[in-house]
Amino acid sequence: MKATQTQSEATSEAITLVDVRTPGEFAEVHADGAVNIPLADLKEFAEDFKDIAKNKTIHLMCRTERRATIAKETLKEMGITATAIVPGGMTRWLEEGKNVVRGKKGMSIERQVRICAGGLVVIGAVLGYFVNPAFIALSAFVGAGLIFAGITDTCGMAMVLGRLPFNRIKTETCSLR
Repeated sequence: MKATQTQSEATSEAITLVDVRTPGEFAEVHADGAVNIPLADLKEFAEDFKDIAKNKTIHLMCRTERRATIAKETLKEMGITATAIVPGGMTRWLEEGKNVVRGKKGMSIERQVRICAGGLVVIGAVLGYFVNPAFIALSAFVGAGLIFAGITDTCGMAMVLGRLPFNRIKTETCSLR
């Protein structure tokens, strides 16, 4: 099932649960009745969110709660305060055995980050050994980024990867209405 199909079929009255994970994560498993608007795409739906928030609370969900917290702050900056975060996100939703829709297994954004970070570290080390020692700085930069991500729970690489075409929805084919 494609996430965009769920969105285009939904009505503003039915939408109260917005999943801000990537389309791949959403396609793999999502709460029954949820709509997928990835964190990177929230601002494109500002007017729809404002209309919905007039009558209902918008419940935000991600894997744990981190992206949902960022989404809540983003919506607040747009003047939308009728929001709530689903406690524990999809992880707790699954643990509690709540209704979900399962689809094709995709690649989570965290897995994409591990693959990219690991690849960049190896490339930096190999180029540093065989080409020029200055390339070791690439490995050091990636390592520092991972430390920063661990300390702040904010990952720049995940934000960049989330903007790639396969991690985004086609806004012209979906709507919150």
